Amino acid sequence: MSDERVSPSGIPIALVYRPGDAEVDYDRDVGDPGEFPFTRGIQPTMYRGRLWTMRQYAGFGTAAETNRRFRHLLDAGQTGLSVAFDLPTQMGIDSDSPRALGEVGRVGVAIDTVDDLHTLLADIPLDKVSTSMTINATAATLLAMYVVVGEERGIRRDQLAGTIQNDILKEYVARGTYIYPAAPSLQLVAETFRFCAAQVPNWNPISISGYHMREAGATAVQELAFTFANAVAYVETALASGLAVDQFAPRLSFFFACHSDLFEEVAKFRAARRIWARLMRDRFGATAASSRLRFHTQTGGVTLTAQQPLTNVVRVTVQALASVLGGTQSLHTNGYDEALALPTEEAATLALRTQQVVAHESGVAGTADPLAGSYFVEALTDEVERRTLALMAEVEGRGGSVAAIDAGFLQDEIARSAYAHQQAVESGDRVIVGVNRFDDGAPAPVVPTPDYRALESEQAARVRAARSGRNGDAARESLAALSACAARAGIAASGVMEAIVDCVRARVTVGEISDVLEAAFGRHRAP
Repeated sequence: MSDERVSPSGIPIALVYRPGDAEVDYDRDVGDPGEFPFTRGIQPTMYRGRLWTMRQYAGFGTAAETNRRFRHLLDAGQTGLSVAFDLPTQMGIDSDSPRALGEVGRVGVAIDTVDDLHTLLADIPLDKVSTSMTINATAATLLAMYVVVGEERGIRRDQLAGTIQNDILKEYVARGTYIYPAAPSLQLVAETFRFCAAQVPNWNPISISGYHMREAGATAVQELAFTFANAVAYVETALASGLAVDQFAPRLSFFFACHSDLFEEVAKFRAARRIWARLMRDRFGATAASSRLRFHTQTGGVTLTAQQPLTNVVRVTVQALASVLGGTQSLHTNGYDEALALPTEEAATLALRTQQVVAHESGVAGTADPLAGSYFVEALTDEVERRTLALMAEVEGRGGSVAAIDAGFLQDEIARSAYAHQQAVESGDRVIVGVNRFDDGAPAPVVPTPDYRALESEQAARVRAARSGRNGDAARESLAALSACAARAGIAASGVMEAIVDCVRARVTVGEISDVLEAAFGRHRAP
């Protein structure tokens, strides 16, 4: 009987590792923490100097309800906010539109106007707390809203800190919440780079996401390769728009998943820093400050099971530990009941407590990169890097990320991996505790859900009241100015962001702004 073992990415795992299995030049390939190529971490002191940001993701129907959850988590010791938006907000559709029917508030918070965002952020000190917003096609609008909320509270733009996801390419691959075609979408991303570099210097204008591709079935190697291929497209677009690499690259951020194979995940994060550092220096001539890979991690949503949901506490703990051993800058830990519904307050609090135990009781934050020097970890880091670079070269050979996405290459590769994973689960070759092994036969528990129909009705009434109560002339004039900006050649030179900010001040809705941009840019149609 064969006892061959492979990692979830298909990397063969030896029974034992010895010094010769990891042919590492310490100075060239590993180095000390805070030193190029940053394999061991981007800060010399890592978590001794400052713990990672504990940034729990939340969004519940209405802005007021989400605000209550945020304030609860902050009181419980959370150190950053992370906002989940409902699908209509992500797709640029107002809550009173027939197209939003049945979706308002279901997977996150509904935001139609800047006043909704005011409610969402009520009593939260925006000059002291950083906010991440998982928003893509409408990212420029939500950034403008955040800026206006700060402005109307007397907070300077250089005091605002946070991140918009703004990663439209992975939407074409894995999520589908796109609106506009790739070319104008990329230029709009570059426009947010310009705006933030000039006016909101502590804001990350993008979080380039491997997480959602991993959720769709990508392996750890595919997650890195496709994320970095997309990152190259964003950097090239920004350079073509006239920005210098060191104007925007220090504020590029990334978003990765962490699954349960602890050592492959640690190796993935270590390899990722090395790949990005060399890519930015050697291909784009970036400085060391622009070559540091800064990333947020979320434990794997797709790894959660509806069966025996309390077992997810253990999965999330292993994944949180791998994230920290891998050197993440911020972390969201999933609630154990998220395979069933939006997490309850109890589950969300326990998820935060999981991070706090790892930080303060496990000892892993006491030294930088504690697994460095392990023959296994160094060999696995090298192999993850080698396979990632080979797959990136294949994407490059197909004309780069946009061309490869248009041809369906990334989508097909991920679909094959997802199918192989499902086959392994169904055959029992990959054990999922409580699903295909150690199943006690107990039914999945039922988690209460909100009255979404009433919520939708209330939010639709709010947006209608906002339209009727605003200065109609100011709203029309601001939309006309935005239309003129969007119609010009070269979005990044046209002041689109400033025009969106003016619309937001005039209480123009997310849907109205999106419709004007769609009229100028067109709509993406999936092949």
